[in-house]
Amino acid sequence: MTSLPSLSLSPLDGRYAGAVAELSAYLSEAGLNRARVEVEVEWIIALTDRALFGSAPLSDADKDALRGLYRDFGPAEIAWLAEKEAVTRHDVKAVEYLVRDRLAALGLDAVAELTHFACTSEDINSASYALTVKRAVENVWLPKLHAVINALSVLAREHRDAVMLSRTHGQPATPSTMGKELAVFAWRLQRVAGQIAGGEYLAKFSGATGTWSAHLAAEPDVDWPSLSREFIEGLGIDFNVLTTQIESHDWQVELYDRVRHAGGILHNLATDIWTYIAMGFFAQIPVAGATGSSTMPHKINPIRFENAEANLEISGGLLQTLSQTLVTSRMQRDLTDSTTQRNIGVAFGHSLLALDNLQRGLTEISLSRDVLLADLDANWEVLAEAIQTVVRAEIVAGRSQITDPYALLKDLTRGRRVGAPELAEFVQGLDIGDAAKQRLLALTPAGYAGLADPLVDRLG
Repeated sequence: MTSLPSLSLSPLDGRYAGAVAELSAYLSEAGLNRARVEVEVEWIIALTDRALFGSAPLSDADKDALRGLYRDFGPAEIAWLAEKEAVTRHDVKAVEYLVRDRLAALGLDAVAELTHFACTSEDINSASYALTVKRAVENVWLPKLHAVINALSVLAREHRDAVMLSRTHGQPATPSTMGKELAVFAWRLQRVAGQIAGGEYLAKFSGATGTWSAHLAAEPDVDWPSLSREFIEGLGIDFNVLTTQIESHDWQVELYDRVRHAGGILHNLATDIWTYIAMGFFAQIPVAGATGSSTMPHKINPIRFENAEANLEISGGLLQTLSQTLVTSRMQRDLTDSTTQRNIGVAFGHSLLALDNLQRGLTEISLSRDVLLADLDANWEVLAEAIQTVVRAEIVAGRSQITDPYALLKDLTRGRRVGAPELAEFVQGLDIGDAAKQRLLALTPAGYAGLADPLVDRLG
């Protein structure tokens, strides 16, 4: 029975289900069980392809039928496994029984004993988690992250010449451009995205304590480590040869820390855009029919960025817990990882929801260039940096006798608003060369953004 959104315990399964639905194919219980069936089926095929234990390679038709067990995995299999696990109290054993049951239906009883052959549950689980997490990241999460990066890049290029007053420590500072500031976020995210894309997804396949003991007892003449590596890499994931009963989860720790790192950058983006909206730098584009406040009709609340901010915090907390818990297993095995890993989908779900809100939010804002220019025009004192730096250069060049240009400008501008006339008068009275003086007199806050515009091209 499908639960009503109002009855769902998690908002990811209720209110926000539509935004995170793509993850369910991989990181739900059903997605995990589909992957478990895939690993069990492919292991049977790998063993029979090598004619081990007197078996014969399966025909292409039989292989295709066998692979249909995971390709066509659906409601019937989900219900079958739920009923069986209620008896076995063991999820992987239920999957083994499902495969055996379907082998009989396909007339492949002769290879039934190769189901789960010499495997511990963690052989199946480590491969299944590697498959599902890799597919979720590569097919769903990373594309959404790249969509946010692309949206940022579009805005960065569009606003590359939109000079704005910077706020270092919250105070008026050397101008930049809105495009360059957004490009900084895109640049940071591109770097972390590349690290995530280049990560490993490791699995073990070495039996009860990682020693291939049962394998060697059954057939001592097979190079089981090489066979296991070939099998795991044939699934499209990476092989860990040296483990306990479990794959050590270090690849998961690395991944979740990187995803959390990306989340921190995205959180920084959300709070900065929120602040720019509050300052009037960005106006929000009204959405027809939407209500901002239940009592103040004029309001358009920055809910996309607030929602993203909160969900990134939830996701980051879960990812940190996953990293802290999964890095440790007592002796050769404990079960703390089992229940912890069931929350992988929850962590990625909140992250994906945040990405979705950011992608949408970035398309629902419009830059108010007039506000940027008015802000610049009200803060001519930021040119003090340029003036004292030019004076320093003039002193070195022997064209000025000023002894402490920094102190001179500090006395003029610190804690004071200084307008264009005052600065022009001050520059006129400086003991510097005429060329430098004319260069300073021509300078305005809107013209003092350095290389901010061309820096946007570094995005590639």
